[in-house]
Amino acid sequence: MPDAPRPVLSTDPATFEVVKNALLSAAEEMKIVLAKTAYSPLLKVAGDYSCGIFDDRGQMVAQGPDLPIHLGSMPDAVKAVIAAHTRFQPGDVFIHNDPYFGGSHLPDINVIAPAFHERTLLGFTCVRAHWPDVGSATPGSYGAVTEIYGEGLRLPPVRLCTDGEMNPDVEAIIFANVRTPDERRGDLRAQIAANRRAEQRLQALARKYGAEALLAIMQEVLDYSETMMRKALAALPDGESSFEDFCDGDGVVEAGDTEDRPFTIRMRVDKKGDTLKVDFTGTDPQVPGPMNAPLSVSKSGVLCAVKMIADPHSLIPPNSGCWRAIEVTAPEGSVVNATLPSPVVYANHEMSHRTAEMVFGAMASFAPDNVMACSQGTSAVLTLGGVDYRTGERYVSYETIKGGFGARPNKDGINCVASTISNTMNTPIEVLEMSFPVRVERYEVLPDSGGAGRFRGGCGSRRVWRVLGNETRAAVCCERTKSPPFGVLGGKAGAPARISLVDPDGRETVLNSKGGFTAGPGSLIVFDVPGSGGYGPPSERDRKAIEADLRDGYVTPEAARRDYGL
Repeated sequence: MPDAPRPVLSTDPATFEVVKNALLSAAEEMKIVLAKTAYSPLLKVAGDYSCGIFDDRGQMVAQGPDLPIHLGSMPDAVKAVIAAHTRFQPGDVFIHNDPYFGGSHLPDINVIAPAFHERTLLGFTCVRAHWPDVGSATPGSYGAVTEIYGEGLRLPPVRLCTDGEMNPDVEAIIFANVRTPDERRGDLRAQIAANRRAEQRLQALARKYGAEALLAIMQEVLDYSETMMRKALAALPDGESSFEDFCDGDGVVEAGDTEDRPFTIRMRVDKKGDTLKVDFTGTDPQVPGPMNAPLSVSKSGVLCAVKMIADPHSLIPPNSGCWRAIEVTAPEGSVVNATLPSPVVYANHEMSHRTAEMVFGAMASFAPDNVMACSQGTSAVLTLGGVDYRTGERYVSYETIKGGFGARPNKDGINCVASTISNTMNTPIEVLEMSFPVRVERYEVLPDSGGAGRFRGGCGSRRVWRVLGNETRAAVCCERTKSPPFGVLGGKAGAPARISLVDPDGRETVLNSKGGFTAGPGSLIVFDVPGSGGYGPPSERDRKAIEADLRDGYVTPEAARRDYGL
C-alpha cells in the first residue's frame, strides 16, 4: 500500500513552485551527467536509464524525463536499501539489482546514495541503468533459463562506497562476473557521478531555504501530485471493465513441443470517483522461463498507462504521490506477481508493456476519448556478443528496436518510435557499426504494419544486421509474434513481429520469439518489429488521409482496397 501523507509545513506558492521545479531540474541534470560520462552506447546514446530523487522514506519526489517503466519500481529499490541499512553517512553509495528486493531485472543496476546537509539526511538519489551484460551463460544476460540463479550476477543491497571511497572487494566481485569489465566500470562511475550531482543540488536548496523547509516541501510535492491525480481521475467517467490477453511464451520449449506455450493474463479495472483499482485475479501461474514479473514491475506498466489516460498533457509531476489513488493487486505466484526463484529478465519490459496496453484495452469501454490502441507491445531486444575480429576484445551489444505507436482518439499513431513504458532512442547506425562487428543492411518502415482504423496505427520497422568477422552468440526477446497489437473501438490489429536468421547461402530459419542462437560470419539477422493497432472503424477514415498513406508508402494499394474499400 502507498505511504499515507504526513503533516507538512505550509509554503508560499512561489517558493513551492521554485523548489518543485528545482527538484525536477536536478533529476534531469542527473540524466545529462550520466549520458556525458557513461561508456556504453546503450547509456550514452539510447538512454536506457532513469534518475530520481527520493525523500528519507524512499518515496520518489522527482524523476527525470526518463523511462516510465521505472515509475513504480524505483521507490521499492530505494526502500530496499533503507530496510537493509539502518545507518547512513555522507559519502555512502549502495548498489543492488535484486528483482525480489525492489529491483526489476538483473541488468538494471540501481546505484543509490544518501544526500546530507550538515548531518541532516535530506533523502536519497538513485540512478537505475541497464548494463548490457551482467554475466550468465549468454552475452547480454538474455538467455531462456528456468531460475534466476542462471540470469547473471545478483546483488542484494550492499554498500559500494564508504566516505566516498569505493570498496575494492565489492568492485572485484562485480567486475569478475561481467564480460566487458572496463565498459561496466565506466558506466558505474557515471552513475555515481550523476548521484553526486543531485546531492550537490539538494545541498544548495537546503542552504538557501533550510533543511527543514526543504524536507517539508518534498512532502508537499507528493501531496500536490496526489491531489492533481485524484482530480484527473475524478474527471474521467466511472466504470468497470475486464480485459484478457495472451503472451507468446516464455522462451522455454518443453519436451514434446515445437515452440514455447502461450499463457494468459487477465485484468479487471474498477474506476470510481478519484480512485482506480486494477486486479489481476485469474492470471496464469508463473512460468518456467523469464517472463515472470515481480508485482512492482507489473504495477509500473499499470501506472504508466493510467498517467497517460488521466494526464495526457503531462501536467502532473510523476512521483510516489501520484500513485496513492491507484491500487494494483495480483495473485502471488502468478506471472504478474512472481516469487523467488522464478527467472524475470524478459518480463521487466515485456510484462510492463503488456499490463500498460491492457489498461488501455480495458478502459476503452468506458473512457474511449482517453485511451489509445495497442502500440508495438514489446521492447524488441536483440543482444550480440563475442570477440571483435578488429580488436581481439570481447564485446556485448544490446539494442531495443522501435516499432509502431498506437493510434489515438484524434490522430494516427507514430511510425518506428519507442512506445508506452519505453522512452529510449535509436542507437545511430554509425555508432553501432563503429562499436561492434556488424553492418546494418536495412532499417526501414514496414508498410501495412499499422492497423487500419479511423486513425491508422503507427508502422513497425525492419532492421537487418550482417555479422562480420567471427560468429556471434545472440539472443532475442520479443512479444507480439502470435498476438498482434490490438486495435480499439473497431480499429484493426497491427502486424505481428517476426525474427529470422539467414545464413550466407540464403537459407532462412524463423526464430522463436525468445532465447539464444548463434549467428555465423556473413549471416543476416532479420527483425520485423510489430506495428500498432488502429482506432475506430476503418470505414470512417478520411479519404485524403488514405491517399496520403499511399503516397508516403505506409499503406500499399492492396491493403487500401482490403481495409478501406479503395
